[in-house]
Amino acid sequence: MKLTVKRDHFLKALQKVINIIGSRSTLPVLANVLMEADGNELSLTTTDLEIRISTKVEANIEKGGKTTVPAKKLYALVSRFIGDDVSLNCDEKHHTEIVCGTSKFKLLGLGADDFPLPVEFASHKNIKFKETDFRKMLDQISYAVSLDDTRKVLHGILVSIKDSAITAVATDGKRLALVEKVPEEFEGEEGDTIVPLKAATEVKRMIDGDGFISLEFGEKQACFKTDKVTLTTKLIEGNFPNYRQVIPARFNKVIEVPTSPMLAKLELVSLALADNSSYIVVTLEDNKIQMQAASNNVGEGVDYMDVEYADARMDISFNPTFLADPLKHCDADKVKIKLNDGFSPVAIEGGEGFLYVIMPMRNR
Repeated sequence: MKLTVKRDHFLKALQKVINIIGSRSTLPVLANVLMEADGNELSLTTTDLEIRISTKVEANIEKGGKTTVPAKKLYALVSRFIGDDVSLNCDEKHHTEIVCGTSKFKLLGLGADDFPLPVEFASHKNIKFKETDFRKMLDQISYAVSLDDTRKVLHGILVSIKDSAITAVATDGKRLALVEKVPEEFEGEEGDTIVPLKAATEVKRMIDGDGFISLEFGEKQACFKTDKVTLTTKLIEGNFPNYRQVIPARFNKVIEVPTSPMLAKLELVSLALADNSSYIVVTLEDNKIQMQAASNNVGEGVDYMDVEYADARMDISFNPTFLADPLKHCDADKVKIKLNDGFSPVAIEGGEGFLYVIMPMRNR
């Protein structure tokens, strides 16, 4: 294999596939990137056996072929090279000579035959979104995925399809975020699929344009494709909790607040807290929403905003991070806060199908 590729294009392509490679792997070849040169394109692929990511970059290929080289070493070199073009020349022992400007290196690789083959799967449903819409959906909810719950089904994002609408849901048992949207196209079966958080994070990273992304779901695998990158992932098996049960059927109090000012005051008052396990007290009274925080080893803080609220006084305690997250991600100028009392679930609506439900904390 012998070729020349533009350094900046090569670097961007490596950035799209490098992140799933872990620091430890049972198979040495999983630390490598598979490089396949054919026609006028160089294809780059990495995998951790759960997720597989491939992308292509235009190249001037003198001799086609394929090999694997240590991915992180290659990325480190290309990111530091000074020059416009990178030349790659691989011998039959899979030793790859890499030249850029005045720099010359040799990386010892492994044969491409050692690299795991892609898993073929039958697609049961196909969905197409605008890239910007799908990235926004993931942004709006992925922070609510559980990172430490023993239930594996909570380690991913539920993608539920019903009546041609897509509902994406994430929960950690203490709060729930969902967004509902009608895709550009849909064909296939209705039903639920759970996408691992790691895969969703990589999908967000691979979206960098304003084109379309296609989603193909099989029984145990899913595939996400843009015009530049293809990602396949294993799905999480199991039954996601019935998220509709957590959402109260009705609320007797609704207030509307401007998102950015609310977030700014919340973050400001939270500076009086010692850590995230502390709580912030939100008080509704006399057309005001007040936020108050206190801790034994820092001090205390209070701030308020004017809102339309004429009901009886209500005090509700929240985890400050859980309350701030939807305000950071809902992408709406104003949100509606819906509640019944100081102990029942509280909902935050942010327009365009976004809903967030949070359980108040018990005052200590």
